[in-house]
Amino acid sequence: MKTPCAVRAAGSRQTGILRTVGSLILGACLVWAGSASIAWANPGYLGQRKTGVGPEALYKRHCSVCHGDRGSGNSKAAKGLVSPPRDFSSATNLTRKKMIFAIENGKATTAMMGWKSRFTQEEIEGIADYIRGRFMLVALDPRIAQGRGVYGHFCQVCHGDRGQGVKSNEMSGVPRDLTSAQAQAGLTRERMVKSVTKGRHGTVATGFGDRLTAEHIGASVDYIRRVLIPDLSKSDPPYVIPDAAESAPVAASAPLPGSPPQQPAKKDDMYLPLPDGLKGDAKLGEKFFMANCATCHGKKGDAQGPRAYFINPKVRSFLDDYSRSTLDRPTIFNSVSKGRPGTEMPSWNKVLTDQEIANVTEFVFQSFIQPNIGKKAAAK
Repeated sequence: MKTPCAVRAAGSRQTGILRTVGSLILGACLVWAGSASIAWANPGYLGQRKTGVGPEALYKRHCSVCHGDRGSGNSKAAKGLVSPPRDFSSATNLTRKKMIFAIENGKATTAMMGWKSRFTQEEIEGIADYIRGRFMLVALDPRIAQGRGVYGHFCQVCHGDRGQGVKSNEMSGVPRDLTSAQAQAGLTRERMVKSVTKGRHGTVATGFGDRLTAEHIGASVDYIRRVLIPDLSKSDPPYVIPDAAESAPVAASAPLPGSPPQQPAKKDDMYLPLPDGLKGDAKLGEKFFMANCATCHGKKGDAQGPRAYFINPKVRSFLDDYSRSTLDRPTIFNSVSKGRPGTEMPSWNKVLTDQEIANVTEFVFQSFIQPNIGKKAAAK
């Protein structure tokens, strides 16, 4: 029979063994957790070689927290940064060489850190090329920028801001949802160009071949395939992204078939009068524009208003070539009056009189679309 002392001694030995085993298990867990955290924080040397993490995944894991999922700099972290993250969608002068240097070494006085100790050179270049091919095409390629303007003016009302299709009372059905896998199957560039040009049999869609040039149609299709819905262009051949500051442009994953960038064709008559014999007062229109429209379109008509940065699709700029060659007075009047379905542009015909809409139209036309007219009017 064991004495109480012997029982206590045996219990102490068991407790000590359990503590030792527990310590060993805890230590092993900590070692595993540390290794996992290192692998997660350093995919360049661990994750990439073992799991094949590509540029898109690296961007989403490390860069999007500041630059945003769409590369616009609009992220939750951006609000807490003194120097705002770069908006790649409007970075017209950002060359590939500068981007690679910034990713390698970071940027002084900003939260941008250097990654050359964590990523391989190939990975750094891959991230730069992914950003340029995914977020910067509109800024770098005049033809893609032109395509965005064409899509916003003619296509977005039916196909929506993401290509998802917008139901309308004027249609018996819903336009094709270009974001679905079913719609994307076999949807080549040639097929899209043909549909835009000639329309689709059995639908309300009519062809635009009599209203748009071949360059306009091609540019809008390329904008859809490469910027709006990049999955459409994954099987397309390589394309050289324009970069005027470098002698050797960068090959990206998106193609740009067709002719070189061209200026949009001008309307036959950009000086058509306002409808119903209306005469706009540009000075009165300016007051309303600055109080209501400038929050999105900007005081200079450059789409840089305080609300513009988080609006998708992007706010129209009145200063680009497409706007200045297509937005005559009747077109502006109609957009202000009825709004733009599928966008945040509201209809003002329930709030303003036709004369007030004419005033705003005249201000926009004279100040931004045809500024020379405004200068001549001021000189009189």
